[in-house]
Amino acid sequence: MTTLMIHDGAAAPHATGLRTGGVPLVPGGFDWPHCRACGGAMQFLLHLPLGPDVVSVFLCQNAPGMCDDWDATGGGNRAYLFDGAALAPAAVPERGETLLGAVSALRTEDVAAEDFPAALDLWSDGVDEATLRVQGQLGGAPAWLQGDETPSCPGCGEPMAFVAQLEEGFDFATSANFGGGGIGYVFTCRACRAAAFLWQS
Repeated sequence: MTTLMIHDGAAAPHATGLRTGGVPLVPGGFDWPHCRACGGAMQFLLHLPLGPDVVSVFLCQNAPGMCDDWDATGGGNRAYLFDGAALAPAAVPERGETLLGAVSALRTEDVAAEDFPAALDLWSDGVDEATLRVQGQLGGAPAWLQGDETPSCPGCGEPMAFVAQLEEGFDFATSANFGGGGIGYVFTCRACRAAAFLWQS
C-alpha cells in the first residue's frame, strides 16, 4: 500500500492540515531560518502533520541555484520537527523570498501499489491532468531520482526515517523550485527531535 498526497485546492494561510505554502505554525520563541550562504530569510514550503508532531520545511529562494538549497546539510534549507501542541502563526520577515505564491491543501489517499511510481500510474490511469494532482507520498520508501541520499541524524548519527516526498507543485503559483521537475524528500529522527530536507532533479 502506498499513501499518495493529492492536491486538494486552496487552503487558508494558517491551516492546520497538510499543506504547501501559507504561513508556518511554530512554537513560541521561534526564529525564522536564514540561509547560511546568502543570509536571506528562507521560503516556507511545507506544513506536514505527523500524529502529535508537525514538520515544517523551508528552503532558500533568494538566489536560486547558488545557495545549496538541495543539500540536507548545506545550509540552504531547514526542516523542523515541532510538538504539534500550542503552535501559532510565525511573524513573516519583511525581506526575502519567504512565501510561496499560493497555499495548497493536500489530502491523502491509499493506493494498492508497492511503490510511488506504481501508485502514481494506478491512481492517474495515464491521464496527464490526474498525474499533476499527485503531489507526492506520505511514508513508504523514497522514489529517488539520483540515488539514495538518506541523511544521518545530526544528533545520534543514525540514518533518519523517511516520512514524505513532495513534487514541485500543482501549477506555477503553488510550485516550489526543485530544479525543474525535481522531488523533495523529508526525513525525521523522532528520538532526537530532528528533521531534514533535500531535493533531487
